[in-house]
Amino acid sequence: MSTPPASVDDVRRDVTAILTDMTRDWDTTFDGGISDQTRLIADLNFESIDVVQLITAIEEHYGRRDFAFEQLLMEGGRYVDEVTVGRIVEFLHRQLNR
Repeated sequence: MSTPPASVDDVRRDVTAILTDMTRDWDTTFDGGISDQTRLIADLNFESIDVVQLITAIEEHYGRRDFAFEQLLMEGGRYVDEVTVGRIVEFLHRQLNR
């Protein structure tokens, strides 16, 4: 029996819940609510260690360690400067349904 494909809405809910949990106690001035346009660095004040913690939380949530996060975090051999929640959701939706 195979696992049904994850919907974009399910992935969005999961990512939003993980980010909300991670940032709950942070002293941040961002109060617009997490949406697809929310930027990790500019809006949520993420630092590199926070990105690592987010990746770990995603892997734990889905019980998988085979996500190709380099496709999300790198372009042309260089790390991207910013990642939006929408980009994470699209990436995970593709990875979960491959």
